[in-house]
Amino acid sequence: MAQNAKDIQLRDLKDLTNELRETNRLLKKMLEESQKREEELKQERDNLKGQVDYLTKKLFGSSSEKGIGQIPGQMDLFNEVEASADPSLEEADAKDATEENQEDVSKKGPRKKRSTDKERYKGVPVEKRYLEPSEGTPVCEECGSLMEKIGEEFVRRELRITPARAKVIEYYSVNYACKQCMDDAVSPTIVKGKDGKAHMMYGMASASTVAWIIYQKYCNGMPLYRIEQDLGNLGVKIGRATLSNWVIKNGTAFFTPMYEFFHRKLLERGFAMADETPVQILHEPGRRAQTQSYMWLFRSGEDGEYPIILYKYSETRAGDTAVDFLDGFHGYLMCDGYSGYNKVKTAKRLACWAHVRRYLIDAIPKGKQLDYSQPSVQGVMYINQLFDKEDKIRKKYKTFDAIKEARDSQERPIIEGFLSWLDKQEPVRNSRLDKAVTYIRNRREHLATYLEDGRCSFSNNLSENSIRPFVVGRKGWLFCNTPAGAETSAMAYTMVEMAKANGVNPYHYLTFLFEKQPNETMSDDELEQLAPWNDEVKAEIQKRIEEQNKQQ
Repeated sequence: MAQNAKDIQLRDLKDLTNELRETNRLLKKMLEESQKREEELKQERDNLKGQVDYLTKKLFGSSSEKGIGQIPGQMDLFNEVEASADPSLEEADAKDATEENQEDVSKKGPRKKRSTDKERYKGVPVEKRYLEPSEGTPVCEECGSLMEKIGEEFVRRELRITPARAKVIEYYSVNYACKQCMDDAVSPTIVKGKDGKAHMMYGMASASTVAWIIYQKYCNGMPLYRIEQDLGNLGVKIGRATLSNWVIKNGTAFFTPMYEFFHRKLLERGFAMADETPVQILHEPGRRAQTQSYMWLFRSGEDGEYPIILYKYSETRAGDTAVDFLDGFHGYLMCDGYSGYNKVKTAKRLACWAHVRRYLIDAIPKGKQLDYSQPSVQGVMYINQLFDKEDKIRKKYKTFDAIKEARDSQERPIIEGFLSWLDKQEPVRNSRLDKAVTYIRNRREHLATYLEDGRCSFSNNLSENSIRPFVVGRKGWLFCNTPAGAETSAMAYTMVEMAKANGVNPYHYLTFLFEKQPNETMSDDELEQLAPWNDEVKAEIQKRIEEQNKQQ
């Protein structure tokens, strides 16, 4: 009986031990899960702190993407891959640097002088005004005889601006009839005066008036209500709805043929760039006013030919817009990382190194810009080397073949080192660095494509600079009322930026187009004669500027 009690007690102890072991295992598991959860919460906290720092920097910090300054000897840590890939690279770089320094010394010389007033106002007509003594021809105080003019002396120079003026021109036809026929009671033949051309402009606005309105809105970023106020100060009481109608109807009629001509010219090129930005349209069929639409930009690349810049309104950001617009284009396409451009199968994608650097700069922790143990700082240093090389190569070599060769020898090793660094990165999930690394890895196959041709762009900065006027103007006029207005805006921005890019005065070029009134019956050869890169057009615009200055 006692033995049985001991057996029972022993079994109870064994059961208790097993329960304690199970409890211990569960507690250990809970502890591990708690520690893991704590680590996740810490990481989430750090990610949120990083996000707050990033948004704070975006909101209040500097928007410059200027790279981190180089500390002597620090960059040697990242030159190992490049140097081993090409032993002669360091010697070549040193030689290039020596030559550039010698060139800088010889070219710089003394410090650049401050520009003179004559240089600042080159091209502005000069009117000389002579200051005579108040009492007329002076009399000598010594002998009383009249003084003679012996010369002139410069006193001062001032700039005067003549404000805009409005003028209404009324046209009257001078009519003639045969007096003899009238005396004989015969129905006379009447001849009426004509100016030789029909008034094709919509409304009573002249070519210069519509050009001025478009210039103010799409070049200077003034909304229509401020243009309306400005006209009111000139004594012209015209509502913004009328101004809008003038712009839309005249712009649609006379810009469309030129816009389509520019489009055809762009598709013939082998290098193109693209970007897009949101725009709000208040009255789009079947869509809410708050729904985002997009203004796309397509332009020619850095191939050394005349620039072409085109804006395109679209209801969505879908890649089909790029596919439709670039239908027939075969060449290299530089754009940002938006995947919609992947649908353009006939184009070969180029990756923008400025975007790559931007993501890495955003991933640098607050206050760690000079901490070279940070992976994001290391990545930025690699890309800064690329930008520095690209800048020097562009300045030193003038032919595209030479640029291609220099890129291949000097920049390819840096890219290989950067990709080697990229392969070693294991960032924390959902961190800023994780987003940067993921962005770069998704575009890895396009990073070195620009090395294939010296005309390929290194970054999409040129495209972003081209779309900036629209973004700046959007802050003033805020939205478009209808899709028709957005489409006209796209064409108006195209004409303005095309003029600026080709070195032509935008206002006078717009006036020139409205006067010539291009139409769909014109051939490409005829439209070529109206393009802003045409030498005859440039000469005509310059002549108009000089005549305007003389009239003032």
